[in-house]
Amino acid sequence: MSDLEHVPALIAGAGPIGLACAISARRRGIRHLIVDAGAIAHSIVRYPVGMNFFTTPERLEIGGHPLSCSGAKATREEALKYYRGVVRTEGLNVRTFTRLVAAERREGRLICRLITAARPELVSCDRLIVATGYFDHANRLEVLGENLPHVRHWFDEAHLSFGLDVVVIGGKNSAVEAALQCFRAGGRVTLVYRGAALKPSVKYWLRPDLENRVAAGEIATRFGAEVVEITAQHVVVRTTHGSVELLPATRVYALTGYHPDFDLLEAVGVSCDAATGRPGLDPETLQTNAPGIYLAGSVGAGRNISEVFIENGRFDGEKIFGDAASRQQAERQYTESPRPVGE
Repeated sequence: MSDLEHVPALIAGAGPIGLACAISARRRGIRHLIVDAGAIAHSIVRYPVGMNFFTTPERLEIGGHPLSCSGAKATREEALKYYRGVVRTEGLNVRTFTRLVAAERREGRLICRLITAARPELVSCDRLIVATGYFDHANRLEVLGENLPHVRHWFDEAHLSFGLDVVVIGGKNSAVEAALQCFRAGGRVTLVYRGAALKPSVKYWLRPDLENRVAAGEIATRFGAEVVEITAQHVVVRTTHGSVELLPATRVYALTGYHPDFDLLEAVGVSCDAATGRPGLDPETLQTNAPGIYLAGSVGAGRNISEVFIENGRFDGEKIFGDAASRQQAERQYTESPRPVGE
């Protein structure tokens, strides 16, 4: 093992929470390496172009660096610029497009297997912090045709829907917002949801907007409808009464939610509850059942991803790398951070 690269702290995930963990380590003199399968703040890269955050900018800040934005809320582009700037200012050691795929303990150290565009490599570390979030892993419908090229599990840009038949699948904020944006960009939109009505958590300014568009005949809806197949030209749905309908669709957004990378957690030796997906964590230090492995952010919440978000997960680095006083302060900040209006 002596010829392996060694870092005291390896952090998987270069999103806001992973970057915050690296700042906590660096400020305590702990050498770190951050790896990410995508770019810096990869989950935010996936957000729709021009999207505004629901929360105010100070609750997205990490390391005490102020986030300046032109309006009351930061845009996707302003957030990406901000997190790039934090990496530069803090001198964080980041390797993008480098994926953690497994880890095992040998001779008192963790040996982590990484995959890059060039080749696989091994890195040893004393502590592994997994902060990979959930946004890379969509809750799939598991129906025929889901992998067709016109089907997307992430909303990209409404402009692309102009003049097309668009089916949006889901009943939460992301689906409602996508349906409204596609309609306003000139798409012929149908919203499909298996529930009898929209989720109660749909934002108060989105719900009446959608209801008015539906009442005006501008957006079609199919509630209590299950998607059973997707073809090149249609989404096939079955209602609770058993009837089958073919909805025209040349663009499909299956916005049915996301989940953490449970396969990765298993590959690094972290045990999760079979029913909830929730890993066992020490709430004070965020250490798992696997010695030397910690979880930061929503990856530690199992399938209940709405418990953790940037606003409170940004304090997790203090729990992992701080002393008792730092952990107590982080816990207070965590519990005092309000839940944003979102999913």
